[in-house]
Amino acid sequence: MKFALTSYGTRGDVEPFVAVGRELVSRGHQVSMAVSPDQVAFAESAGLTAVGYGPDPRRWQSVHREVLHHLTHNFWQVRDLIKRGHEDWELITQFWQDAEDTMTSVARDADLLFTGPLGEETAVNVAEYYGIPMATMHYFPLRPNGQMIRALPPSVGRTLMSASEWVTWPLAKRLDGPQRRRLGLPKATGPASRRPAQNRSLEIQAYDEACFPGLAAEWAKFDGRRPFVGALTIEQATDDDAEVASWISEGAPPIFFGFGSMPVESAADTLDMITTACAELGERALVGSGWSDFGHLADVDHVKVVGAINYAAAFPACRAVVHHGGVGTTAAGLRAGVPTLVLSTWADQNFWADQVKRLKVGYARRFSDTTRETLVADLRRILTPEYAARARDFAARMTPAAESVAAAADVLQDFVRLKAVG
Repeated sequence: MKFALTSYGTRGDVEPFVAVGRELVSRGHQVSMAVSPDQVAFAESAGLTAVGYGPDPRRWQSVHREVLHHLTHNFWQVRDLIKRGHEDWELITQFWQDAEDTMTSVARDADLLFTGPLGEETAVNVAEYYGIPMATMHYFPLRPNGQMIRALPPSVGRTLMSASEWVTWPLAKRLDGPQRRRLGLPKATGPASRRPAQNRSLEIQAYDEACFPGLAAEWAKFDGRRPFVGALTIEQATDDDAEVASWISEGAPPIFFGFGSMPVESAADTLDMITTACAELGERALVGSGWSDFGHLADVDHVKVVGAINYAAAFPACRAVVHHGGVGTTAAGLRAGVPTLVLSTWADQNFWADQVKRLKVGYARRFSDTTRETLVADLRRILTPEYAARARDFAARMTPAAESVAAAADVLQDFVRLKAVG
């Protein structure tokens, strides 16, 4: 079989596809892969052939954050808001065109096109153009459901999620319409997000069913086309793993702090907050730099700053993990069986923050609302035997990483065979 895999975004968006792609290759399948331009080397390091597409994700993320900041903090500065909005729209337009060109290329002669949330609209069109089945990977429940908006009755939550698809449709239609015309497809009559279900496509849920109790029963009507496989990762070793393991073994288990691809506004202030909070609590801190520049800041006795590390190896040796709430980091912490503190910086991270609190395996607040005092209080809350016990119990309900990857490859293979027979 030939699989076309496309994923745009940060490392957390791309790694699940790299994990599945590597598994498919090991089973003798052909895999064509397209990823964000800065993630090509990562995909190639896993033994896959990849091409890059789309604008620089760091630049796009920065511009989009500026737009949101202007909307929520200084919307009266209309000229700046319009300027940032134009820049954001130019990057969106570039992404749509790059996605179309790249997907059309990698999906040629493919048996299935497999993509993520960013670019799903284009993938729907390209799959229809080639007449091949399509699969999407979701990192949390994107489709209308009664689990995501906990403050409202399930029926109201579903209605709001459905309405949001139609609210954004007029803007998306400005890009979707011309794209479908270029591909010789008929005019669409509704949001692209609704077409996978209408086309009976596969929508892999790359998280554990246990994370959203009741969701499986709610989606049973989709006849297995929204399977839960667990979080997907390659658990790749890094050059710093041995050094990190040695430092951890030299003292009490540390607390891990990391914000991944969400750069903090001031690395110096953030590290000072972590250092003083841990000193007050008598704890050690292992700080993952991610996209933040902690490199010029010296270590102190109870704090160690590191670059990329293997979360699967380091987290089980920690007392707790503190992070931004990215799906990959959240899953690694839950699998490790240690309490979690989510300090979210982005909308989708709030979903995982809410679930961590709901499952009572940790706590959460927005990073922008975090101070030394709140950090000390939040850590005291989760560094208790009760939270530690619940975290261990929940870890036992998580799907092991290797099984998740195998399950995702299984359902992709089976879906292609089913479509071929049908």
